[in-house]
Amino acid sequence: MKLHEPVTGGPCWAELGTDDLAAAERFYGGLFGWRPETDPGQRASGHTVARLGGAAVAGLTPLSRPGQPVAWDVVFAVRDADTAVRQVTAAGGTVAEGPVDVPGHGRFVVVVDPTGALFQLWQPGSFTGAGVLNAHGSLGWVELLTREPDRAADFYTTVFGWTVTASAYYPQWGIGGADFGGMVTMDDKFPHEVPAHWLPYFAVTDVDTAAAGATDGGGTVLMEPVSPPDGPRIAVLRDPRGAMFGVYRAGGER
Repeated sequence: MKLHEPVTGGPCWAELGTDDLAAAERFYGGLFGWRPETDPGQRASGHTVARLGGAAVAGLTPLSRPGQPVAWDVVFAVRDADTAVRQVTAAGGTVAEGPVDVPGHGRFVVVVDPTGALFQLWQPGSFTGAGVLNAHGSLGWVELLTREPDRAADFYTTVFGWTVTASAYYPQWGIGGADFGGMVTMDDKFPHEVPAHWLPYFAVTDVDTAAAGATDGGGTVLMEPVSPPDGPRIAVLRDPRGAMFGVYRAGGER
């Protein structure tokens, strides 16, 4: 990711919805060194902020929506949540929840793109998003997996004004000249029941060590560590409760 801080229209946060918050805190704490911290104002909801040093890097929260799976949500910053909702629906997306005020922090809404991928929008108040990007244990890349790439490209370029770097293999999303994510076309290798989805990637100092650590912590390696052409070493993992996420080598080295 070429973004070094959250910007309007770009990814600003990743949030895990899980049915076992304590297990998530143990797993990701062991894997990334995250320290969980619960805001006193949100203690009743169970919402927890994962920190590295003094920086907020991700959210961990109990499941709250009907039928919500254990999964990571990618969150994008917007100036105004209500305006963004109108843009999303006009472009063919739908609203799953909200907009909802988080007193003293901001406003969020959960939406679904026309190809079925769920994501969140965040209108910042005092909280702008991740305090660090691209460093070990922090968000560094986001990836859309969809069976309808052309429809997805039309939607996101319309709603956010993103650029799309043309590539038959791996188109990349950008904003203001900075690439921050990519898009994978889901083919027959993906089970039919797996919906379109956004996948967050977290930076690590060593991908192989992270993959081994995920297994040791009760997780699963879905895609073994690999070094793609012109890209950093990556792997795709699943936590013990089923949430998928990626890791990549910080700094882009192979």
